[in-house]
Amino acid sequence: MRRQLNTLYVTTEGAWLRKDGANIVMDVEQEEKARIPAHMLESLVCFGRVLVSPPLLGYCAEQGISVCFLSPNGRFMARVEGPVSGNVLLRREQYRRSDDPGGCAAIVRHLLIGKLYNQRVVLGRALRDHSESMTPDAMAAVTHAYQRLERISAKLQTESDAQLMRGLEGEAAQAYFGVLDHLIRTSAPIFHFGGRNRRPPRDAVNALLSFFYTLLTHDCRSALETVGLDPAVGFLHRDRPGRPSLALDLMEEFRAFLADRLVLSMINRRQLTERDFQSLDNGVVLLREESRKNLLVAYQERKREEIQHAFIGEKMAIGLLPLMQAQLLARHLRGDLDAYPPFLWK
Repeated sequence: MRRQLNTLYVTTEGAWLRKDGANIVMDVEQEEKARIPAHMLESLVCFGRVLVSPPLLGYCAEQGISVCFLSPNGRFMARVEGPVSGNVLLRREQYRRSDDPGGCAAIVRHLLIGKLYNQRVVLGRALRDHSESMTPDAMAAVTHAYQRLERISAKLQTESDAQLMRGLEGEAAQAYFGVLDHLIRTSAPIFHFGGRNRRPPRDAVNALLSFFYTLLTHDCRSALETVGLDPAVGFLHRDRPGRPSLALDLMEEFRAFLADRLVLSMINRRQLTERDFQSLDNGVVLLREESRKNLLVAYQERKREEIQHAFIGEKMAIGLLPLMQAQLLARHLRGDLDAYPPFLWK
């Protein structure tokens, strides 16, 4: 299994990144603040007004280090990478399968089975570990949502139309996010969750979810490119200019397991407070700069934890799971696996 490399997140406004030998150097106001060997990195993510020298951009492209630019609040802006590596025959099969209704539906089914299974695990663990702190109404609502997800998963097993499966996914999302507020064990008004909203987020929980989903999309896209798949051509998410549809497909299995679970843990452990957010007059809620740094540290620490992969039967770092799933998808498209095995959180 490939060794997990690091992602360097740069959040300091006005930072200047340059190349010095085989190192990436960060200067702030003409003073060197950090120096990192490039061979330790697989990607570089810049938040806000961060400048990267042309020699460093070229060096990163040569070394296979992707450079991603995000807005200060985590919205994707641009990505710079070197020559695309990959098997043209694999990509042609990916395009054929995406256009084939039957082949596309089979992959969509397994992606959604993995997504709904992991959502049920989040709800099930809350019922198991924290039922004593829930009100009877909250416990009944979470139990109902869990059972509803089970019924939708059963429908997916026999459904053969990808568009109808997308409708079932929407129904599942409504059930899951409809009870997420009951899993938040703090009375702070800032963390009340009334449902999923984005572009821009209207509350603190949605700001956190959107931030982690952006990081997860970046990791999934890098994993797909590593194995030679085209991140822009998906199965669950249809083609749209500028959208990494396959990366969004792959991310679905990890939303609940990695992003949602991390948000709930940080809130319930009182690692986040009202001071970590900024509310604008138009109702938009944004993360403060220092808060983003703490979230990035928590995300990286979570990725270093190990988990047993249910399909391959091996322990691996959580940060390598997107790469493993990308490899399994590539093996399925090549015909080495009869079906795509989704990631199931055991």
